Amino acid sequence: MSNILNIGKSALNAAQIGIATTGHNIANASTPGYTRQVIVQAASQAQNFGYGFVGQGTDITGINRVYNDTLAKQLLNTTSTSSASTAYYNSINEINGLLSDSNAGLSPVMTKFFSAVSAAAANPTDVATRQTVLSSANSLLNRFSAVNSRLDDIRQSLNTQVSASVNTINSYATQISQLNLVIDKAMSTTGNPPNDLMDQRDLLMSKLSEQVKTTVVKQSNGNYDVFIGNGMPLVVGDDTYPLYAQSSYTDPGRLEIAYGDKSTPKIIDSATLAGGTLGGILTFRNETLDTVQNQIGQLAITLASQFNDMQQKGYDLNGTAGVAMFNIPQPQTISSANNVDKSKMASATFVPGQSQQITSSDYTLKYTGGQYNIIRNSDKTVTSAATLPVTVDGIEFNVNTSTPVEGDEYMIRPTQGAASKITLAFDDVEKLALAERVDANGNVIAFKGAGDNTNGLRLAQLQDAASVRLLGSNANRSYAQAFALMVSAVGTKTNEMMVTSKADASALEGATSAMQSESGVNIDEEAANLLRYQQAYQAAGKMMQIASQLFDVLLQLGQ
Repeated sequence: MSNILNIGKSALNAAQIGIATTGHNIANASTPGYTRQVIVQAASQAQNFGYGFVGQGTDITGINRVYNDTLAKQLLNTTSTSSASTAYYNSINEINGLLSDSNAGLSPVMTKFFSAVSAAAANPTDVATRQTVLSSANSLLNRFSAVNSRLDDIRQSLNTQVSASVNTINSYATQISQLNLVIDKAMSTTGNPPNDLMDQRDLLMSKLSEQVKTTVVKQSNGNYDVFIGNGMPLVVGDDTYPLYAQSSYTDPGRLEIAYGDKSTPKIIDSATLAGGTLGGILTFRNETLDTVQNQIGQLAITLASQFNDMQQKGYDLNGTAGVAMFNIPQPQTISSANNVDKSKMASATFVPGQSQQITSSDYTLKYTGGQYNIIRNSDKTVTSAATLPVTVDGIEFNVNTSTPVEGDEYMIRPTQGAASKITLAFDDVEKLALAERVDANGNVIAFKGAGDNTNGLRLAQLQDAASVRLLGSNANRSYAQAFALMVSAVGTKTNEMMVTSKADASALEGATSAMQSESGVNIDEEAANLLRYQQAYQAAGKMMQIASQLFDVLLQLGQ
């Protein structure tokens, strides 16, 4: 009789645990990251009574998560990819709007400036038209400055995002390591997986993959070892290896990602941190923002330099040799923070008359192997020399020391930010040099009078001259063509990223749906389970009631 009672008791216990587990599922149906749980039952060891084995009821061997490793990995990957493309698209879309705006862009003010020059050339003695040239020039510089300032704002915003993303990644890594410790302890103590804690850890992994692409290696004790980039460990057991947002060695205003020893972390190549929001904004900065800002600066410097050169080939209204109209900043040079002797500085200057050779690239000047190497960063073209100065791409490179040290490195930025630094050199309308002083053969000639407009016509013709050097092209372009090509490239990339981000979002939605279909809570299914466990509970109770009644019968017979 006790056998029947025990069987009933085990059935009652199983049904009770089933109801509790189902209720837990229902209660957490909307909990982020929650994975449906099921009880695992097994028949108790049967007992041999000679005539055969009689069952002894049921045992609950565990409560498991309905979890698919393959789907989970797919979800992490698509989350990382979608976050990266979305971050890139949101950032480049802002630049695309800035450049393509017909009212706020550069094309209208460049056209207006050269129209004013043409009008002045048509009436060289008229003071009013000369004043319009200076006013238009000032408006052009203001627009260049405004566009560059907006790009600077975007750059600073990226620094803020990089710092925030690094902090978020480190926070998630710490929480995952702590959960590793608790989960390991729970499993080693009880032998059973703490499902809710594992759900919390998986949710943190999903959030981490939104920030950076991750690889998870599961250990036998249930721990997650988490790797990022090209295999850099972020979490190993309950240990973490944090990232750092650190100023670039050659650009203090640019935050890079550092990794390694806390006291001396090393900056890593941002290209290794693909995926996630962090990877997306770093790729955008490297591929688009740097390129566009450099091209804007190149356009401004080329235009101002060539206008200055032509100005100096003319006579002004009073027959005086023309002077430069624009003040042009020289290339920015920065010594690497790793250089031993901080007093050693590089210098870079634009070579007069070579403005058509200026590119939109940054340069690295490095002393290695007993020689100076000037590296054009855009395509890694190297120009080597035993001594300096050396002229490359219209720029003369030099250093202020005759005793270089192996590894000395300098960053040279000829054009980035230059669009905000060009100013008018004079505000006297009479200094506009519209009369010819140097003829087509380079000969200096006498002043022909204030009515001479030969040089003014040449100034106006600069608008259509092939003046701007484009990297990767064998032919130079006019200012308008160069700007249009830049706008077109940004627009094309923006459209590409829009399509990509939508496709990635769709893939993420599919992966999420597949994961939810496998592991999510289905309320209808759980309601059916409740009824099933309720019936099992009632049946087990009925069994125990019958066993009790039979036992009473035996007692009565004994009396």
